[in-house]
Amino acid sequence: MNGNEFGRLFQMTTYGESHGDAMGVTVSGCPAGVELSVEDVQHELDRRKPGQSMITTSRGEPDAVVVNSGVQDGYTTGTPIGMVVQNKDARSGKYEPYVTAPRPSHGDFTYSAKFGTRNWGGGGRSSARETVNWVAAGAVAKQVIEQSDYDIEIKAHVNQIGDVEAPEVSFDDLREHTEENDVRCAHPETAAEMQELIEEYQKEGDSIGGSIYFEAQGVPRGLGAPRFDSFSARLGQALMSVPAATAFEFGLGREAREWTGHDRNENWEFDEEGDPRPVGNKHGGIQGGITTGEPVYGELTLHAPTSIPKKQRTVDWETGEEKEIQVVGRHDPVLPPRGVPVVEAMLYVTVLDFMLLGGRINPDRLDGQAGEYDTPYHPSSPDNE
Repeated sequence: MNGNEFGRLFQMTTYGESHGDAMGVTVSGCPAGVELSVEDVQHELDRRKPGQSMITTSRGEPDAVVVNSGVQDGYTTGTPIGMVVQNKDARSGKYEPYVTAPRPSHGDFTYSAKFGTRNWGGGGRSSARETVNWVAAGAVAKQVIEQSDYDIEIKAHVNQIGDVEAPEVSFDDLREHTEENDVRCAHPETAAEMQELIEEYQKEGDSIGGSIYFEAQGVPRGLGAPRFDSFSARLGQALMSVPAATAFEFGLGREAREWTGHDRNENWEFDEEGDPRPVGNKHGGIQGGITTGEPVYGELTLHAPTSIPKKQRTVDWETGEEKEIQVVGRHDPVLPPRGVPVVEAMLYVTVLDFMLLGGRINPDRLDGQAGEYDTPYHPSSPDNE
């Protein structure tokens, strides 16, 4: 199976299945000299882990990360960073009825058809549990960016659940209010409506879809390459890889089809430093596939979770039977609340990769001091202590 790696210079390679022994990620291309602690990574994993509220799965996973390479005395060494999260609460027995009777709209049949086998416990490799690896890698990328010379900040929030949509919010609102409620919506009044709607679907044994708004402030102009390595193309690949993603858009997104060229086009003006800048930002911080220096923003749509208690129909290819099934177990009734840290992580990974590719951050070492060996983050000799 290929497709387990993302990034050009800042690369993450992941492994693990939902009910396997562990989840793991190797991060290659992280510059040396970045302060990195287990707590930095754990903080982000705690935002994604199950069992946070009544509107998430009750699976009891502490998601405690172990960093087993690439860090010495609290600083990255420039070598691959290995991180592992053990699965503690796997219950594969509940999935035995679906080994040869695929659950509706899951990856059960397609995985079996492609490989002739699959890890069927909890959905195996197709499970959203795999995103624990992405969040760990994103936590590393976040530390690199925060300790660089660039003031880049990335935030996201749930802007719609079902037909309940939040009004536009400011970036300050994203900072201040996203983590204040279980839904992770930065508009408190709408968050309460969303919570009520989610609970209604839970009671009915059903699930509901939604979307996540994201914004990246401080992204410098000039990131991205034309065509296949454009910033928007690579960001689209990153976010459309999120399990349950059905639509990615930036700037005006789908609304752009309703605008004339004259109305959508942005005139140019000089900024305070005398540099050209677009008037407005309908393009979402990207023109010609390259960042403009304006905020990058957009939206990711996630469909309703496919594991629901309601009765559904399937076929068993081994017995030839048509069956009525009822999926039991511990599942999220909605995905965007736990998807917020996943979206932020993939944004950090994508932005950092472009920063390294564009030479904005030295790929070898954060301080950029080529050839300097006596650094504040180099280990001290035990003989000199």
